[in-house]
Amino acid sequence: MCGINGFTFSDPAALRRMHQLTRHRGPDDEGFFEDQEISLAHNRLSIIDLSSAGKQPMQTTDGRFVIVFNGEIYNYRQLRAELESLGIRFRSQSDTEVLLYGFEKWGESLLPKLRGIFAFAIWDTKEKRLTLARDQMGVKPLYYTFDGQRLIFSSELKAIFVHPISRELHPPSLNVYFHLLYVPGSQTIFSQIKKLPGGTVATFSRGTLSIRQWWRVREGSPIENPNEIKALLREKVKEAVASQLISDRPLGVFLSGGIDSTLVLGVMRSLVSTPIQTFTIGYETDIQSERYNADAELAKKTASFFGCEHHAFTMSATEAMSSLERVIWHMDEPVSNHVQTSTYLLAKYAKPLITVALGGDGGDELFGGYARYWYSRAMDRLQRMPRPLRRAFGASFAHLFKKQDFWEDLQTPFSFKRFLLFVSQKESVIQSFLKQSAHQDSGSFSMFDDYFTPVWHDRTNQLMATDLQTWIPDESLIRTDRLTMAHGLEERVPLLDPELVRLAFRIPSRFKLGTRRQGKRILIDAFRDVLPPYVLNQEKRGWFSPTAKWMRGPMLPFVREILSPSFEPATQVYFDFKAIQNLLDAHVEGRVYALNTLWSLVTFQLWYRTFMTA
Repeated sequence: MCGINGFTFSDPAALRRMHQLTRHRGPDDEGFFEDQEISLAHNRLSIIDLSSAGKQPMQTTDGRFVIVFNGEIYNYRQLRAELESLGIRFRSQSDTEVLLYGFEKWGESLLPKLRGIFAFAIWDTKEKRLTLARDQMGVKPLYYTFDGQRLIFSSELKAIFVHPISRELHPPSLNVYFHLLYVPGSQTIFSQIKKLPGGTVATFSRGTLSIRQWWRVREGSPIENPNEIKALLREKVKEAVASQLISDRPLGVFLSGGIDSTLVLGVMRSLVSTPIQTFTIGYETDIQSERYNADAELAKKTASFFGCEHHAFTMSATEAMSSLERVIWHMDEPVSNHVQTSTYLLAKYAKPLITVALGGDGGDELFGGYARYWYSRAMDRLQRMPRPLRRAFGASFAHLFKKQDFWEDLQTPFSFKRFLLFVSQKESVIQSFLKQSAHQDSGSFSMFDDYFTPVWHDRTNQLMATDLQTWIPDESLIRTDRLTMAHGLEERVPLLDPELVRLAFRIPSRFKLGTRRQGKRILIDAFRDVLPPYVLNQEKRGWFSPTAKWMRGPMLPFVREILSPSFEPATQVYFDFKAIQNLLDAHVEGRVYALNTLWSLVTFQLWYRTFMTA
């Protein structure tokens, strides 16, 4: 894991300023490659081949190709053997060198061969061509800006502003942020800066930039035999976990009380005999402590079940407040999630003991862990019923949801509108505080059309695939990457291995969905002999933090200050602060639960002060 920076012109001072801003990503070493047409910098976090032979930027023996690379190639040993059979001789034991010579040999045809997490840049000194590529799932980040002549890129958005780039906000993205709490797709909150999406490759040559998608989630031919599915799941999960244990630095597991991280730990336990270190975080709170620390208690029990060396940390409201500004600086864009400080502090506490952690990201999106998949499937069935019968069932659903207007929601066709129905914040609430001039929704959600065209045979799987290509890379994984790499710690995500992803969308959703309260049925069945008995039937829980309660107590003065019009006067052009104060009062008095909305505003206010007034 590392940080990469570069641009297609010469400016030694700017390159070093960019490099300094991403130094936390790679504190072990640094390197530069520069000529009149290219500038490359690398922050190194040494994990595979700790020697100087793994130093970057790295060049081929003849000097033609130069690489800067962030990530890990888990199947590099197999690729190395293949390249050696073709006559290539290696000077190091690093995966970087395999990636470099693989590109020399196969060009972009190398990309589908890779199993790993990566963002890299390769400069061809002969053809004067720069290639940028990002892994299938978008685990490792890559930002860029292109003015029609010059290209600038970085692992972190903040480094691009070393150059005289406009900080003009992108109005549709501002609107999307308050609906989804993050900005999905290739766009960022800034008009002039883009993300290279997962599974895409960009080529820059003589002032021309071209981008193509080399991988995407697709519906596969269904496997109808559940025993075959379970056997394949056991094979692919074990293969993914085993491949990601490669490390020359200490490795552990970020453990919650849920199925996914428990499964990763259980499979890892079957593969290694050495002690495994596990890490979890709980909360210091006098209000519903049992609820907010349920995951931490289950993690402790699970660590004992598997004979691990467990490390449990506790965070307070004071720590959450004191670390929030730093968290937002590391996040680059406004991404609103009240557990970000938990991730940041967990990585901070774990770093002295490990350099690599495995996590359980992706299990819910691949195997139907969220209740919305169950509801969407039920809606499809209800919409096929005769209208009178549909109304009767709709009334039952309305009672279940405690929502009187559910009849209208029930009519929502399977499309991106159905997706937004489940994941978007309420339009009426957003309209109450976001001024009309800032509420530009024209085309804001058009990007989601691509994920529903054409409609899959298995619509429920398509809903999962949409989450996997939007929320996962642009909310979940961006949070994972930024807040672990803030401390020079790498988190790996074995359940997002591309071969396992491909298998998941060959599994009919009827095998995944259990009940409204617990999904992932086929995954659980496949690993019943691995998972502890007490996790097999537990309900799906989100990652709870007591932030909503803290906002009614020790965090309230902090939140009131941030949500006042005087905190950052420039944001008055966007917000009706009287409406925001009314919403906060209603939350504090318990008349409404407005954590997500209020936290999106707190995040934006702090983000604006950090990035727009610098």
